[in-house]
Amino acid sequence: MSTMNEKESKYQAPALDKGLDVLEYLSAQSIPLSQSDIATGIGRTPNEIYRMLMSLESRGYILRDEVSGKYRLSLKLFHLSHRHSPVDELRKAAQFPLEELANNVRQSCHLSILYMNQVMVIIHAKSPGPIALSIEEGNLFPLPLTASGKVILAYLPEKEKINTLRNNDIFKKYPKEKRNEFLISLENIKDTGAYFKPSDLAEGVSDISVPIGKQNKDGIIACLTISMLSTLDSSKNIKTDEILAAAYKCVKKIEDRIGINL
Repeated sequence: MSTMNEKESKYQAPALDKGLDVLEYLSAQSIPLSQSDIATGIGRTPNEIYRMLMSLESRGYILRDEVSGKYRLSLKLFHLSHRHSPVDELRKAAQFPLEELANNVRQSCHLSILYMNQVMVIIHAKSPGPIALSIEEGNLFPLPLTASGKVILAYLPEKEKINTLRNNDIFKKYPKEKRNEFLISLENIKDTGAYFKPSDLAEGVSDISVPIGKQNKDGIIACLTISMLSTLDSSKNIKTDEILAAAYKCVKKIEDRIGINL
């Protein structure tokens, strides 16, 4: 039987790996870098990456400063990723309904998707109130510690859910009893169709999360979360069941806009 390392080595493409290493390293840096800096950063020698840098520059993926000779990413990757992006279409479909929801419930809300075993926020609408929670688009959050992460996990196909949790560092550290409780809570989310919990990442914040596209056989498309700030004047708070009803209406509008038929 082949080992995982044997399978990985069978399908390796060294030149492609080298090019991706360069692009990923440059994307993580905030300043232009020299050939020597890049080589050190990815564990290569300058000679090893010379041809790769020339190729990436000629294809327009990186730019070289004529004076300093240092390299930085161009906008080509950004352009390619936005030409036919399903996420971009989802953001367009969600923008107005999400802003309308934030105004109606007077709380901040956002949409999240599964990305690299984490929760990625793809669009955010701020509360119209004078004090509002702001969640920057593009931020990544741990799956097991967020309401949106648990909703996304709950609706994943079983095999994908198991593989995702198997590769999640936080879940792997849970004792067996806590892992079992976590899995049971995911089933409860599917039964209720929503999830409400105090935030594990910020004091005074509670999240209500509902799935978008739960009727998809391949799992949900995204998760809508309303993040509610605790206030001293409870008379101004909208009831949780009213907020949940508004969330479901928002989800229906988004699903209609992206062509999901219930």
